[in-house]
Amino acid sequence: MSQFEVDGRNPEDGASFSGAARAAVDALLAPVDAELARRYPGEPGTRQPVHTVYVPADVFTADTVRSWGRQALEAFDAHAGTPAGLARALGVPAGELLDDVHARVRAKLEREPVEDLRIDFEDGYGPRPDAEEDAAAVRAAQLVSAAVADGSAPPYIGIRIKCMEAAVRDRGIRTLELFLATLLAAGGLPEGLVLTLPKVTYAAQVTALVRLLEDFERRAGLPQGRIGFEIQIETTQAILGADGRATVALMIEAAEGRATGLHYGTFDYSASCGVSAAYQSMDHPVADHAKAVMQVAAAGTGVRLSDGSTNVIPTGPAEQVHAAWKLHHDLVRRSLARAYYQGWDMHPAHLPTRYVAVYTFYREGLAAAAARLAAYVAKAGGDVMDEPATARALSGYLLRGLDCGAVDPAEVTALTGLDRARLDTLAGR
Repeated sequence: MSQFEVDGRNPEDGASFSGAARAAVDALLAPVDAELARRYPGEPGTRQPVHTVYVPADVFTADTVRSWGRQALEAFDAHAGTPAGLARALGVPAGELLDDVHARVRAKLEREPVEDLRIDFEDGYGPRPDAEEDAAAVRAAQLVSAAVADGSAPPYIGIRIKCMEAAVRDRGIRTLELFLATLLAAGGLPEGLVLTLPKVTYAAQVTALVRLLEDFERRAGLPQGRIGFEIQIETTQAILGADGRATVALMIEAAEGRATGLHYGTFDYSASCGVSAAYQSMDHPVADHAKAVMQVAAAGTGVRLSDGSTNVIPTGPAEQVHAAWKLHHDLVRRSLARAYYQGWDMHPAHLPTRYVAVYTFYREGLAAAAARLAAYVAKAGGDVMDEPATARALSGYLLRGLDCGAVDPAEVTALTGLDRARLDTLAGR
C-alpha cells in the first residue's frame, strides 16, 4: 500500500484534494516558509563559551588571561586543594564524581582558564578624556591581535563599547571604529571576535549599530554580515515597551541576523526595576521574569543567552571565600538548570566554582543522557518514549559538555556509539 492509499483506496479514485488546491496551499504558505527559515534558523552549530570575563580596558594587558588562570589556581589550591576540601567548601557530597570534577577543573584552569574575554570600555572603564580612550582602543586591538597570533587568546574575545544613547554615542562609535580598524591593520579580524552593545532601550539603537557595521564592512572589503554583536538586556525597556510589546524580540529582528547573543545585566536591570542594592541578584523574581522573556524571544533564532553575574567576591579568610563560592556555585547551577549555559565572571576566584558547577552538571548526567540517546538512535524504547526534539536536547547537552572539556570524545562515543559529526546532526547543527 502506498503512502497515499487509505483503507485500500487511492484518494485519486474518489473524493480527494485537487492539484490546484495543493498548489494554492503551497503558494499561500511559501512566504511563511521563507519567514520561518529566516527568523528561526536554529542553533548556529558553533561552540558557546560557558562564561564571559569582563576586564576594564585600562587594566587589560598581554598577561591578563594567564594572570587570571594563576590567581584562580592559587585560590583553588588554597581553599579547595583536595576533593574533600572542595566538598566542604561548597557543602556538596564527596565521592567519585567530585574527585573527577576536581581533577578536571584544575586541568582546565591550567589549560584554558578563560573561554570568552570582554575588554570593557563601558561601566568598568567609565568616562575618560578622548585622547586616553582613543589610545586605549588602539592598544586593546594591538594586544588582541598579538594574542591571537601567538595562540594565547581565549577562543572568544572582543570589547564592550559605550551605549547608543546621545550622551556617549559618539564616544562609543569612535572606540569601535579604532578597535576594528587597528585589528584589520594588524592582520585581520579574529575568528572569535565578539562585540557587545550595552544598555539598549530601543530597537533603533540596534539598527544603528547594524548600519555602522555594514558601512565598515563595505569600506574595508569585508563580507556583508562578517561582524556580529551581543545585545545586553539591562533596562526594563528592553523587555517590555511602552506599547506593551516584548521589545527584546524586536531587537533581535532589528539586528538583521547579526545578533549572536542576549546578555542579562543583573545589576542595571534590577536597579531599573527599583530593587534595592541588597536584593539585586541573578535569582531575584525580576531577573527570572526578564530572562524568561529573553529565552522565549531567542528560541530558535540562533541567538544565544547569557546570565549575569554575582558581585560577591571570593576573597579574604577561608570562611568568607567558601561562602562566596557556595553562592556562586549554586547560582551557576540554577542558571544551567534553566537553560542559561553562559554567565559573567567578574573575578579570577570565580573561575573555580564556574567550572565546578559546569563540569558537575555535564558529568552527573552523562550516563543517563548517553543511554537515552543511544536508545533513541537504536529505536530501543525504554522507560521514556523520546522524540526528535528530545534527541536534539540530549545531543546538545553532550556537545556542550564536550566543548568545555567536562567530558571526553572517547567516553561519549563509547557510551553512545556516536561520533561528533553524528551528534552535530542529531542536535540540528
